[in-house]
Amino acid sequence: MKNYTSIHDIDNIHTWIEEAKALKANPLKHVDLGKHKTIGLLFFNSSLRTRLSTQKAALNLGMDPIVMNVSGDAWGIEFGDGTIMNGNTAEHIKEAAAVVSQYCDIIAVRAFPTLTDKEKDESEHVLKSFVKYASVPIVNMESATGHPLQGFTDAITISENTEKRKPKVVLSWAPHIKSLPHAVANSFVQAMQKMDVEFVITHPEGYELNPEITGNTPINHNQKEAFKDADFVYVKNWSSYNDYGKVLNTDSNWMITKAKLGTAKFMHCLPVRRNLIVEDAVLDSGNSLVIEQANNRTYAAQLVLKKILESTK
Repeated sequence: MKNYTSIHDIDNIHTWIEEAKALKANPLKHVDLGKHKTIGLLFFNSSLRTRLSTQKAALNLGMDPIVMNVSGDAWGIEFGDGTIMNGNTAEHIKEAAAVVSQYCDIIAVRAFPTLTDKEKDESEHVLKSFVKYASVPIVNMESATGHPLQGFTDAITISENTEKRKPKVVLSWAPHIKSLPHAVANSFVQAMQKMDVEFVITHPEGYELNPEITGNTPINHNQKEAFKDADFVYVKNWSSYNDYGKVLNTDSNWMITKAKLGTAKFMHCLPVRRNLIVEDAVLDSGNSLVIEQANNRTYAAQLVLKKILESTK
């Protein structure tokens, strides 16, 4: 595997899940695989789980991680082709990606969307520029439209917490005070479409995700109906896709409560705003899988890095 930029880079999600579980059972089994190899973790945006779990994943494989907060520590990077650089940017991505490739054997990139320019965001100009101009493999640590490390993590977590042949999984929108990206929801949808699950999406009208991603996945605007007989409820806020980046609804009736959840397992990528997205009683209950999800971030990233290292030996 050359790069990991999308859930679609997973050829067989069931095999990948079992391989990740094996790594979790013996995290240091392949500690010599990445010996004398370096991974550069480039953050254009904030991170807690992604930064720490990807660093730990690299260390478990014997790699040396270098971390840079690009937006604060590096020269301003220009991504436009043919731009006269007489503004705030000082270094072009053509040189920046090539230079980082001299120091690192793998580059991982995190860059959020603008949520104001749909065309620019959907072009994935930051991530795709690194893929184009770097000479080493690229890993997506969350981009404008996807978070494939999180999506794979969630597939692992669901697999670990069910004995049903085909569990019911619901992706539910929940209210938020800010305009948030679609990346986590997009990758979760794509991951579930690869899984053997009964999958439903629920959200208020006006919050439809990109139809090219949701495809034929059932959508129910009635949250109560969607939650019926659910085994897993994955909760995430996202802004409007059609009225791009806008907050159209802050209805607190969409917040997740223990009464709504019933016996279903609660999932969220974190960070989560308590008593806005979900009430305390859910997060503090045995039905919450959020810490398990966070833990599994390490093994999802570790498997991705392992596959890249093995393919470039």
